[in-house]
Amino acid sequence: MNETINSPRQKYLLNLISQHAGIKQIDLLQILSPIYGISRATLLRDLNLLVTQNLIKKSGSAQTILYYPIFTHPLLHPFSVDRYFADSADQRLNVHHHFNFTIFPNLHTIFSPQELHNLQKNTRGLTSIETQLSPYTFKRELERFCVELSWKSSEIEGNTYTLFETETLLTEHRAATGKTEAETQMILNHKNVFDTMLQNRNDFTTLSISSINQLHNLLVTNLNVPTGIRLESVGITGTTYLPLDNEHQIREALEQTIKAINQTQNPWEKALIAITLIPYIQVFSDGNKRTGRMLGNAILLAHNLLPISYRSLDKEVIKKALIIFYEQNTLLPFKQLFIDQIIFANSTYFRTNTMI
Repeated sequence: MNETINSPRQKYLLNLISQHAGIKQIDLLQILSPIYGISRATLLRDLNLLVTQNLIKKSGSAQTILYYPIFTHPLLHPFSVDRYFADSADQRLNVHHHFNFTIFPNLHTIFSPQELHNLQKNTRGLTSIETQLSPYTFKRELERFCVELSWKSSEIEGNTYTLFETETLLTEHRAATGKTEAETQMILNHKNVFDTMLQNRNDFTTLSISSINQLHNLLVTNLNVPTGIRLESVGITGTTYLPLDNEHQIREALEQTIKAINQTQNPWEKALIAITLIPYIQVFSDGNKRTGRMLGNAILLAHNLLPISYRSLDKEVIKKALIIFYEQNTLLPFKQLFIDQIIFANSTYFRTNTMI
């Protein structure tokens, strides 16, 4: 028996187990019961299904049984985001973390077979969608997506434009009152980058330092931000992680990142590496997270996949997932957000009569 997991509850359960180095059935029940109203018998059936599918394993007997994730990876060790920030705040702020060059050999096979199956099942090709929608509807959906991406990506950076103010700026060319010129420019830059990515999709099939620099240049236009690989050390708010502090090592890390992205055939893996490694390296003096997000979308577009808007995510959730990667070198929390956003984008934007 090798059924496909279709239930959101089962997917949630699998993700939950993947965040723990062994968890008891009673603990799973306490977490799932308020969310899904799940009974012990139903939980046991779900657990047995996951074991049968070879997605989790168990050890022990009776009350001492612990459930473990099967898919293990040096950059995907289990981590509870909430527990990490709640239980170790003082310890975190007293420990400095440095860039880890040993991550590069492990930037592959980041997605499990089940995750890849789930992504393939729940994603659609952009060119196929374009043929199913009228030109007017397709254009309107592009505008809606661009508005929501520009708003959310800017909000993550502290921009105070609301979603509706962003829509007015990008569709009616009217800046909101009470906002700084920099806030307005940041949103306009996002739109310019999105339009450029759409018009030049093939430019991001294979990456280069030049293509990443050009993307960053557009994102920081008129924002008084230096362009090119940074020459000075930088710090990151909310973490004691210390990025690389010299140009030669930064360039080396960027080159290894580009090599890892270009070598993998998996477009989702390419995008995830770009989104997380650009801010981890801190390639530029400013605008690294924005560049990572937009580069990830450029890669998805280059492979005929829908980009992601991050609209349904709280900005603090995104920041915490990145900080855990900075400090603990695990991509698991961010990967889970990424998968959810891929599925969200495919179920929310460019809806057709033949939706998956």
